Amino acid sequence: MVTRGFEVVSKYQGQGIVLPQRQTTNAAGYDFSAAEDFVLPSIWKLNFVKLFRKINNEHELMSRDFMKAESALRPLLVPTGIKAKMAPDEVLLLMNRSSSPLKRFLVLPNGVGVVDADYYNNESNEGEIFFQLVNLGPRDQLIKKGERIGQGIFMKNLVTDQDQPTTQVRQGGFGSSGK
Repeated sequence: MVTRGFEVVSKYQGQGIVLPQRQTTNAAGYDFSAAEDFVLPSIWKLNFVKLFRKINNEHELMSRDFMKAESALRPLLVPTGIKAKMAPDEVLLLMNRSSSPLKRFLVLPNGVGVVDADYYNNESNEGEIFFQLVNLGPRDQLIKKGERIGQGIFMKNLVTDQDQPTTQVRQGGFGSSGK
């Protein structure tokens, strides 16, 4: 019985999705790849630049100005086609590859993504793992299917001695435990 591992979600079965792998003997992280071609637009081309111009020129900002800027700065979710099975006391941490910000200006705006053990096979999206990415570079970035976009590290999930166990069951997919 597998207690920790990766599987391809049903949506991507038969589409050549490669399971995450460590690249060297002592690598801590499993490299995840994009499940499909994905264009990540440069934030510098988007509406938030207009907001900064207005601020700089001391214009009064309207609610719609803020809404446009917030929409432009929102990270995009790059699909991996992968789900992760792990023990209930484990967590999968999603992190940048060290070369992504340096070479491609791609960053995870949340710093580290957290995939809980009960995310696996949730009814909303089958537990598919996505990487939140923002492109800080001046040009759009085309992420090709199969290109490595981030890494995942399994860790033990420790709880306090005073932890109050919950009977709450996950009701959805991405971002659902905070609702």
